[in-house]
Amino acid sequence: MTEFGETGFDLVIPDGVDLDPNTPYLTPNDRFYRIDTALTIPRVDVDTWKVSISGMVDRPFSLTYADLLERATEERAVTICCVSNEVGGSLIGNAVWRGVMLRDVLDEAGVQSAAEQVYSTSVDGWTCGFPVAAAFDGRDAMIAVAMNGEPIPLRHGYPARLIVPGLYGYVSATKWLSSIELTSWDREGYWVPRGWSREGPIKTQSRIGYPRHRDSIAVGPAKVAGVAWAQGRGIAKVEVQIDDGEWQEATLATDVSDDTWRQWVLEWDATPGDHTLRVRATDNNGDTQTEMRAPVAPNGATGWHQIRVNAG
Repeated sequence: MTEFGETGFDLVIPDGVDLDPNTPYLTPNDRFYRIDTALTIPRVDVDTWKVSISGMVDRPFSLTYADLLERATEERAVTICCVSNEVGGSLIGNAVWRGVMLRDVLDEAGVQSAAEQVYSTSVDGWTCGFPVAAAFDGRDAMIAVAMNGEPIPLRHGYPARLIVPGLYGYVSATKWLSSIELTSWDREGYWVPRGWSREGPIKTQSRIGYPRHRDSIAVGPAKVAGVAWAQGRGIAKVEVQIDDGEWQEATLATDVSDDTWRQWVLEWDATPGDHTLRVRATDNNGDTQTEMRAPVAPNGATGWHQIRVNAG
């Protein structure tokens, strides 16, 4: 049975979490970004709430909130990101989520071979969908009921929401979950007919968190730090370029899993004057993020994050 309180996940929080003083390894719930279409946050009565599992399954059924809490739950640290996150943006956060593994629920329902999509609906009617394979390929998709040791806050989807590592939220992160249907790709989630891509894998990206853009820093020993992420692949290397110099490899914090961001730091000697700092990351597949700038639509922004600082 799920018990709320301090998460036990602090046992594996990595060394180096203080590398970027502006970005803690775990994002506090009250600082976690919120992006959705709800003009008014739904208020759900957990005594009557349930999530149904239906569609192309052999054994449709429903789960109440009490049912979810009674089931075996697991904790995972997962970084989630909005597709609307600009290069260097703040629409990303890392939390410890506790929930019921989606693959177990779908196994119980018996997914039919013709099913292509896990199509979910919120209590306010918002919809999204992702490939069935994403529930079974080892990425630990879950129906989450807790966030950083607490029941999921109302603004983040209480009583239950979907967490699917490696996919942007617009195709996966249904808050205030009310139904899960197994369908073909004929069904389209809310954002797809509005011009966004049907599938939304998160791209390899990195961000400078310290110092901030246009900060003044002291001349002499300095550091630049931040986070990098490539959910489902993990971060192998982060490099920083100072002005037009050679790319320098940063020191990485201990790796927890491929599904969380990884903190990094580079120490350098700041000479007097203005400086441009750039960052790029390479994932465990050997792919380095592209320099080419692309907008957030239709499937996520690309480009290197850069800032300017003055040493004096």
